[in-house]
Amino acid sequence: MQDPFGRHISYLRVSVTDRCDLRCVYCMAEDMVFRPKSEVLSIEELDRLCNCFIRLGVKKLRLTGGEPLVRREVMSLIQSLSRQLGSGALDELTLTTNGTQLARYADELVEAGVRRINVSLDTLRPEVFKGITRWGRLDAVLEGFAAAKSAGLQVKVNTVALKGINHEELPDLVAWCGEQGFDIAFIEVMPMGDIGGERRLDQFYPLSMVRADLAKRWTLRDIAYRTGGPARYVECLETGQRIGFITPLTHNFCESCNRVRVTCTGLLFMCLGQEDSADLRTALRSSEGDDLLESAILAAITRKPRGHDFMIDRRGPNVAVSRHMSVTGG
Repeated sequence: MQDPFGRHISYLRVSVTDRCDLRCVYCMAEDMVFRPKSEVLSIEELDRLCNCFIRLGVKKLRLTGGEPLVRREVMSLIQSLSRQLGSGALDELTLTTNGTQLARYADELVEAGVRRINVSLDTLRPEVFKGITRWGRLDAVLEGFAAAKSAGLQVKVNTVALKGINHEELPDLVAWCGEQGFDIAFIEVMPMGDIGGERRLDQFYPLSMVRADLAKRWTLRDIAYRTGGPARYVECLETGQRIGFITPLTHNFCESCNRVRVTCTGLLFMCLGQEDSADLRTALRSSEGDDLLESAILAAITRKPRGHDFMIDRRGPNVAVSRHMSVTGG
């Protein structure tokens, strides 16, 4: 698969559910309305869709949500897809999780061939964690980290920089990740979906300032390391860990984008920051064969834009894209 700008599409992120057991203030409103079951792809449909993408050239597959590990029978999907690792058709199968279910699933993930995961963690202070997630328990997530480490999973921590909430704590998170042997990636808050009374402009803390804050304590060296995602990395010389910066607002990362995303309802988004999508659910449910599905995917790739239009402006709306990140596939 090649888009109009010559970029080869080899990375698929699939949201297996829009549901989550947390309500992070930068991601969701507290009183969320989720998609009805009839609109959500079944485990069998998700498996079929992912395998079609793999035949078309996807080499890296990431399962996301919502929280993917709250989806019933998600392990059967992971176990089925892991066969493509054994055949060599897929280079990597991974997932992004909030960590609440890792204590239960870490060993099973390793047995299924998952070697690397991303885990969201924005603070090490229990009271701040509860405030960010609205009802989460930090101890449960830290137990999940311990289980992942014990199982042998390579962990990268994802941290959203939030002004006035956690931004002063970020150097301490770097220290903790260094002690644990985890890489960390910082992310700017993204203007996606209505989050209730919260204002993203009030939350936004640019990563240029995060890097400046870290440099007061740590020695940072630019490196060429890439994971296939949008992060640009530095090495922290004191700890030896990698620190990533994902900057959708202050530094567009679209020039090398090799990714597309599928929602739990079967909408293919060619760009995280654009509204254009393709309906794959109809193609899935209209035929037992995959010809319609393959044609729909290939036609959509020809519409992949050069880049997104994310912006947070005091004079403009608080939301650049109407759908929530939990719907889009990470």
